[in-house]
Amino acid sequence: MRDAGRVAAAIAILEDFERRRVPLKTAIADWARNARFAGAKDRAWISGLCLDVLRRRRSLCAAMNDETPRAATLAALRLLWGLSPGDIASLADEAPHGPGALTPAETEALRQQSPLTPAVGCSLSTRADFPDFLEPSVTRAFGDSAVAEMAAFAARADVDLRLNTLQAASEKALDALSTVGAAAHPFIKTAARIAAPDATDRAPAVTILPAFNKGWVEVQDVGSQIAALAAGDVKGAQVLDLCAGGGGKTLALAALMANKGQHYAYDNDARRLQPLYERARRAGIRNLQILNPATDKAALDALAGKIDVVFIDAPCTGSGTWRRHPDTKWRLTPDQLARRMAEQDEVLNNGARFVKPGGRLVYVTCSFLLEENEDRLAGFLAADPDFAFIPALGEIEKTGLLTPQGRAALAKCETPDGALRLTPARTGTDGFFVAALKRKR
Repeated sequence: MRDAGRVAAAIAILEDFERRRVPLKTAIADWARNARFAGAKDRAWISGLCLDVLRRRRSLCAAMNDETPRAATLAALRLLWGLSPGDIASLADEAPHGPGALTPAETEALRQQSPLTPAVGCSLSTRADFPDFLEPSVTRAFGDSAVAEMAAFAARADVDLRLNTLQAASEKALDALSTVGAAAHPFIKTAARIAAPDATDRAPAVTILPAFNKGWVEVQDVGSQIAALAAGDVKGAQVLDLCAGGGGKTLALAALMANKGQHYAYDNDARRLQPLYERARRAGIRNLQILNPATDKAALDALAGKIDVVFIDAPCTGSGTWRRHPDTKWRLTPDQLARRMAEQDEVLNNGARFVKPGGRLVYVTCSFLLEENEDRLAGFLAADPDFAFIPALGEIEKTGLLTPQGRAALAKCETPDGALRLTPARTGTDGFFVAALKRKR
């Protein structure tokens, strides 16, 4: 495809996304079914442009004084991709592939903007690119740093990897990743990172590498890896992963356990558990018992009061993953936030019954919103005074996997209660909230 056709395709996909509010992947897949001429490089280019537009949608539209997907796409080419107004005009006007000649208003707007010029004189949600209804929440979370924090949530994300010590030494696994440009991560001894690709390029195909298929590595954001480390020293312990889903943190917890003790994984949706069976086999896990909600409810109930560490990766809005999934922030509604909060209350109350006296409960979300984090825990602790905060960083240090640089970075993320709030601006990771609580009796 010519670049003019790629731009036209991106605009069409974004218009479909606006109209149907489906996941961006769905809109791209639906377009691709009718565009058999588009190759893998074309789809990567188009997807990269769509993602960049959605990361900065509000400020891009403000720069053009036009709320349409076409305007946002043209602004992205100018402000984010650095094309000149003349280059954009040529792409738009190219027949029959381009999206149509620029209007006088579009031409004038593009001439007035220079690359990476932020929108000025606009609301916080416009300057920082998030839905209007979240302005009070973002201000509450970040205060005067809101624009800088949210700008980091609108950047492209690196590709992070966890080196699975159940299958290979970290050094051996890292050497096997040299062909994709992976380097050791400075925070965790068992983490690696591949720098974010250019928007027009595809991310390295890690999942086709022999090291991946041997179970030596898993794709996992470093923030997610840090969250799993908050379980602490769990070798030989009884551990329950109560919201296991597809098992990313389940596998990380298993590596911490080193196949010692008993590890239970449960999710209230059996379909989400399905990938975990094969992932656990590939990872070399031998002490994992997957509890299916359809058949193993009695087995789950029998664990009440017996678990050393209950790990709750709670359902949430996913606001911490907006770098990777910017479409989700424009699909989020107040009703969805309220539903997630109710689910978080429910899973906290349910999880507490499994923690034995002296045991720990780890509460994690991939959200930066206090409504999903501190507020939920405040309500939980008010209703159940048997639990109290303990420093999450202290539990992470007990694993022996945190580097001095990692400890220094996480110390800056501590909340007054000893929880951690990770963000792209602070730690270069997705956004996560991580809290550790201990049961007194």
